[in-house]
Amino acid sequence: MTAAIRPFTIDVPDAVLEDLHGRLRNTRWTEKEPVDDWSQGTPLAYVQELCAYWADTYDWRARETALNRFNQFVTEIDGLDIHFVHHRSPHEDALPLILSHGWPGSIVEFHKVIEPLTNPTAFGGDASDAFHVVAPSLPGYGFSAKPPETGWGIEKIAEVFNELMARLGYERYVAQGGDWGAAITHSIGALDPSHCAAIHMTLAMGARPKSLDNPTPAEAHALERAAYYAEWDSGYSKQQSTRPQSVGYGLVDSPSAQAAWIVEKFWAWTDHDGHPEDVLSRDELLDNIMLYWINGNGASSARLYWESFGKRKALPVGDIPVGFASFPREVVPPVRSWVESTYPGLCHWAEYDKGGHFAAFEVPDVYVDEVRTFFRAFR
Repeated sequence: MTAAIRPFTIDVPDAVLEDLHGRLRNTRWTEKEPVDDWSQGTPLAYVQELCAYWADTYDWRARETALNRFNQFVTEIDGLDIHFVHHRSPHEDALPLILSHGWPGSIVEFHKVIEPLTNPTAFGGDASDAFHVVAPSLPGYGFSAKPPETGWGIEKIAEVFNELMARLGYERYVAQGGDWGAAITHSIGALDPSHCAAIHMTLAMGARPKSLDNPTPAEAHALERAAYYAEWDSGYSKQQSTRPQSVGYGLVDSPSAQAAWIVEKFWAWTDHDGHPEDVLSRDELLDNIMLYWINGNGASSARLYWESFGKRKALPVGDIPVGFASFPREVVPPVRSWVESTYPGLCHWAEYDKGGHFAAFEVPDVYVDEVRTFFRAFR
């Protein structure tokens, strides 16, 4: 294994873009859904509109340039190349912070928060709130390599991310994450408490009440969301946790399939007024989809479910300080009484009236303020 850290610039070959455009224009479309909503999945008319825009209007080169404003690198850990943003603050006393994304997200989720977090004085903030931000692409996602063997579940990824922070010279750091990134963040704190000073999460998917009698309004809302997820919204996870290879063929071969598979979750999990483009621009949605399409990550990203469902170890976090933020359109918004027994170091709880599963993407100002507020005590 080499400990070298190599600079990385996103530079997608023209041939990849030409192939993409050809596939988009030659899509073999299914028939229209026999309903007038999203209840059977992403509607045909919207997928066709999105893909036409993707083929004829979307400017990847401009978006590529925008993403390349962040300093990026690759390093090999345990035989796998890990891609990551490492954007250091101009303020030398900044606190190192590792941000972990999940599925169907990517480092694109953080594109509106990296600069305010690293350089708060340029955004009306205080230098004392500055962070050195590290945002890795999960193995099998984005520009990280695809694991060629089994064993790359949540705990393994956390070990790799802990090693990454050590390799960058950060002897003391903090961690934040949502979706799979929340599970990774939990594991980072559990596995490296001598270096990770505090963790912050926006999801605790496995947490449930001990009793269903007389639920509070927050509990009732979370239970309603959990029931809806189990009944109508979790089919993707069953497929990806049992047969990721099978679903991967269509996702890797067809950009329209990859777009429909991902954007449906942005419809389901963002806090919008009826359409995901109420919250995120069409370009932003496609930026994220592109990080799955470019390197054909449909199967490799899905395998994280196969690796992790029913196979995770119970990793107690001990007394490490823990913060949570609960957003109303989260898949299942975390409830304080449900997570207190898991996190004895819980010392911060915030509830917001706007926002969903992709907090950094959807409500970046709220997210930045939340991250600054919680980690202020650990500098």
